[in-house]
Amino acid sequence: MSDMARILLIDDDTDLGPPLAAYFRRFGLELVQAFAPSEGLGLLRAGGFDAAILDVMLPEMDGFELCRTIRRESALPIVMLTARGDVMDRVVGLELGADDYLPKPFEPRELVARLQTVLRRMRTTPSSPAALEGPLRFVGLEVDPVTRTAKRQGETLELTSTEFDLLLLLARAPAQVHSRDDILAALRGHDADLYTRAVDIVVSRLRKKLEPLDCIRTVRHAGYALALQPLTS
Repeated sequence: MSDMARILLIDDDTDLGPPLAAYFRRFGLELVQAFAPSEGLGLLRAGGFDAAILDVMLPEMDGFELCRTIRRESALPIVMLTARGDVMDRVVGLELGADDYLPKPFEPRELVARLQTVLRRMRTTPSSPAALEGPLRFVGLEVDPVTRTAKRQGETLELTSTEFDLLLLLARAPAQVHSRDDILAALRGHDADLYTRAVDIVVSRLRKKLEPLDCIRTVRHAGYALALQPLTS
């Protein structure tokens, strides 16, 4: 059985897939291309993929609607390819649940780096620090770093990898205020081309999923902190 991560590219550019697939293999990634959203959704629903790359400009439906459709069914990591590096495209993509974005034209190495980042978030190995942690429990909320799951009032939440990592960051230091720059550094590593508006978008998305709990406190001109009290055993 191959240990290569399988990535689905949904893009109608017939010249993009073959050279990109050859490049991806150098990094242990298998790339499969679908040329239309309906084809891509069929492949995703059949299972077996570790992440998806969506172009914004697609036939049948645009990449935003496709992202929205995937998010209704799955927390699969999604990287959006945005036209012309348009900031509004990035904002919309993040609001709909994409984990990252990359403006076209892009360098293949940068796309690989973005994918490796989102895939790394989804994996917990026995030797990783998360595996040594037990669940973090608060009034109405439980965050488990090992299974990468969060429960609100006993109900398991459907969180993207970015949303979970933000929640885990806040839960690990509930008394600490995290600045937007700190959050960006923790979630995205050293990736370039980021902006603090992305943090506000992910926080807003996470807040909605945590309702009716009021979990995230905004500290004016400082950042964000967890607003819940830890449960003492």
